[in-house]
Amino acid sequence: MMIRGIGIGLLAGLAMAAQPACGQRSSEMPRSFATGPVLQDHGPHAPVEMDMPLPADMKLAVAFDVAKGEAGALNRTLVSAARFINMHAANGVEPQNIRAAVVVHGVAVFDMANDAAYARKYPDQQSNPNAALIAALSWQGVDIIICGQSAAGQGLAKSELLPGVTMDLSAMTAHARLQQAGFTLNPF
Repeated sequence: MMIRGIGIGLLAGLAMAAQPACGQRSSEMPRSFATGPVLQDHGPHAPVEMDMPLPADMKLAVAFDVAKGEAGALNRTLVSAARFINMHAANGVEPQNIRAAVVVHGVAVFDMANDAAYARKYPDQQSNPNAALIAALSWQGVDIIICGQSAAGQGLAKSELLPGVTMDLSAMTAHARLQQAGFTLNPF
C-alpha cells in the first residue's frame, strides 16, 4: 500500500532514523531537535517540511504500548508520548485536541514505580529517572495505565506507583477501554 507515493517501508525507515533522539538529553540532541511547546523539558522533536499539512481542527487520541524498560534510563515510549504531543502542538494542533495514553506492562511497570520500588528492582539505582517525565505527562492529562497482571507478577504494589499512574486489571483491558473511547494504537 502506498501513502501519497511514499512506501510504508520508507516511512518505517524514516521513523527508525529518528529513534536516536527519542531518549536523549537536550545536550545530546541534534541541533534541529527541541522540546516544547507543551512539555518544555521533554519530548524532543524536529521541524519537518511536510507534504501533508495538519488540519487546524485535527483531533488526536493515541495509545502507546510499553513493555520494555532499562535501568537508569528514560523510558523511550514515555519520551515518544511527550514528543507526539509536542510535535503536533508545534505544528498547529491545539493541545486540548491531543489526547494520549500509555499502557505499561511487563518489566516496564517498574519505570512507573516510586524510588523505593525502583531501587528494589535496580539496586544500583537510587531514584527513578522517569519520575519527572511521568509527572509532566500526567499534568498534561496523559493517562498512564499499568497492567495489574504485570504488576502482580513483578511484585509491584499499587501503593508503590508514582502519582498520576493508574492500574487496570490488565494491559489488554486498558487497550480495550481506550479503543472503545476512540484511541488508536501507535505501532511504534
